[in-house]
Amino acid sequence: MTRKSDRPKVVIITGPTAVGKSGLAHRLARQVNGEIINADSMQVYRLMDIGTAKPSLQERKEIPYHLIDIVDPDEPFDASLFRARAAAVIKDLHTRQLPILIVGGTGLYLRVLQKGIFFCPPSNPKIREGWREEASGRDPEFLWARLKEKDPLAAERIHPRDTLRVIRALEVFELTGQPISHWQQWDQGGDSDYSILWIGLSLDREVLYRKINNRVEEMIALGFLAEVQGLLKRGFSPELKSMKSLGYRHLVEVLHGQRPLEEALERLKRDTRRYAKRQMTWLGRETNLNWYSPEEFANIHRKVRTFFQCP
Repeated sequence: MTRKSDRPKVVIITGPTAVGKSGLAHRLARQVNGEIINADSMQVYRLMDIGTAKPSLQERKEIPYHLIDIVDPDEPFDASLFRARAAAVIKDLHTRQLPILIVGGTGLYLRVLQKGIFFCPPSNPKIREGWREEASGRDPEFLWARLKEKDPLAAERIHPRDTLRVIRALEVFELTGQPISHWQQWDQGGDSDYSILWIGLSLDREVLYRKINNRVEEMIALGFLAEVQGLLKRGFSPELKSMKSLGYRHLVEVLHGQRPLEEALERLKRDTRRYAKRQMTWLGRETNLNWYSPEEFANIHRKVRTFFQCP
């Protein structure tokens, strides 16, 4: 374990989707001459730009961003890989004495960065196939209902139609006798390898929900549907984990004629609002978070400069 005095200083900026994390982080990075590490599980994928709300190319010219566009949509990427890649970047930036800002709302990525990888058993194909067979011919949300009985905390964080993650959670429960939410607790493990200042952004729920709804409309105006169509034309399967994420799975249904665009957008808005609620539930368990409104830039800036001991 690194001595406390030698630990890299890291500012983590987090909060629910659409709250304004990226814009505030970019502004902060310019003020303190820092660099940004992405902690959004979707922005790691190439070719998935509009639906993941990546920083613009102009923003990436102004400030160095890390862990964006590092894998293709059909390549595996998980919390373990994130931790390893992020640790390498942090080490480099710390050696060069540059302020480090980590930005994203993927709570699991932030947890493993702080506390390390939680224990989780390897997958068991027989158990997974058993759950798939049990769900065959039933309502798509049947497995999620079973998960809710066994692990309501995990069910809060997993979309009812995210079958891959639902089955994984059921599998962990069957293999260990403990819910996956038990293994993913924020307070598991010892001290972090880093000295961390947590900044959480929050908004009044109705304001946040309006921003989410507006963002969906903006993404469509920017060409989100064409982006998804391009991914399908390149041969990326709708069954990929990346393609089953928010927005992408909704627009795949439109392109396959399964749902009209207007209905898909209303579902996307609803599901994104629910996702934001799950993010806040997850982040609410982090006792060290300093919560601010995105409009409180001056206060956040002051706290960050003090933390980094900027002149």
